Amino acid sequence: MADASDAYAITTVINCLNMTALWFGSGAVRTLSKTTPNAEDARTMVKDAAVVGEDPPAVARVLRVHANTFANTVPFLLLAQAYVAAGAEATAAWVIFGTFTAARVLYSIVYLRGLQPWRSIAYGAGLLTTLALMVHLAALALG
Repeated sequence: MADASDAYAITTVINCLNMTALWFGSGAVRTLSKTTPNAEDARTMVKDAAVVGEDPPAVARVLRVHANTFANTVPFLLLAQAYVAAGAEATAAWVIFGTFTAARVLYSIVYLRGLQPWRSIAYGAGLLTTLALMVHLAALALG
């Protein structure tokens, strides 16, 4: 099995692809809704789009998924980088990083589709994985 830095690199790419897909998705949903919060975009990006003060529900949903994914992924990746630098074992890194990544990708999918309780289950799995990473990192750091 590849080492912990390989686990970090691969799962970081997957998490970043997830965030990038959500970013593109928000633009696509906004384009389909023919709305924009910015007057200049109504003239250039989406011709004849309505300038709105509040996002339509479909746009707001994608933006919430993206914001939540970003808010949970960035701290995890910082902790994961410290974990690798502290000398994480490859198997533990693959399990922790892989579980978090799977949970976050699943979270994005089920949130976009409005599927409960799966959204809460996926979120909880990601959160518990982050907590497990904190415990493992603290144990490594304290020797």
